[in-house]
Amino acid sequence: MPDTALAKGTRPEGAQSEADASRKVREMFSQIAPRYDLLNHLLSLQFDRLWRARVTRRVRPILDRPDTVALDLCCGTGDLALSLAAAGKARVIGADFAHPMLVRAREKSASAMASSSSQSTHTISFAEADALLLPFVDRSFDLVTTAFGFRNLANYETGLREIYRILKPGGTLAILEFTEPPVGFLGGLYRWYFRRILPRVGGLISGDRSAYTYLPASVSRFFLPRELVSLLQTVGYSEVDFHVWTFGTVALHTAVRPS
Repeated sequence: MPDTALAKGTRPEGAQSEADASRKVREMFSQIAPRYDLLNHLLSLQFDRLWRARVTRRVRPILDRPDTVALDLCCGTGDLALSLAAAGKARVIGADFAHPMLVRAREKSASAMASSSSQSTHTISFAEADALLLPFVDRSFDLVTTAFGFRNLANYETGLREIYRILKPGGTLAILEFTEPPVGFLGGLYRWYFRRILPRVGGLISGDRSAYTYLPASVSRFFLPRELVSLLQTVGYSEVDFHVWTFGTVALHTAVRPS
């Protein structure tokens, strides 16, 4: 496992406590919300679209069940939540604690509903909620997903226990997150881009370079895939598995709350 102090949760520069870390993360993502989608697509070279599509395909059997209720946690501007809603018959809720992100997510949902002949977009709604203290009753969801948001929680174990609480027995968790690639030429190239180029471009476009300096720093301090497996198992999840994509730069972890 990573160093204990770092493994507890994210710590943006200057944060002295979990509450302080949460506040700083909320302020950071609220600040960059207007340019968030543009920068996601630009800085990932459009791979973020591919990664979310892969997650949706992996959980499609769950989404195809007409009684499925799914939560996309730390949903940001709603890309994965919208993908989940469009893919099946499930009722999907997107949740985030940064209000400006949800404003954008609702705008995108309304636009998708207006332009689509399908009724699937009617199954999506959004809620302002903190991932460490979710306003949902126990055993509410068949599926919980989170894409590039789990890493930003102020306490990872607390977040996993909250998700465990709201999952139905037999329910599935899917976490898509950045991870550090192996040492080597491609890993070195990635780290050069991620730590040198991305903060400059992200800061220039968003007007907040600190947010895009935080991104590579938070990834370098986050769990390696097998370390996150260990934490998931410690919390009580079963059938824990992961797949690493795109030269080892992102990982999808899946786990089940035992029946």
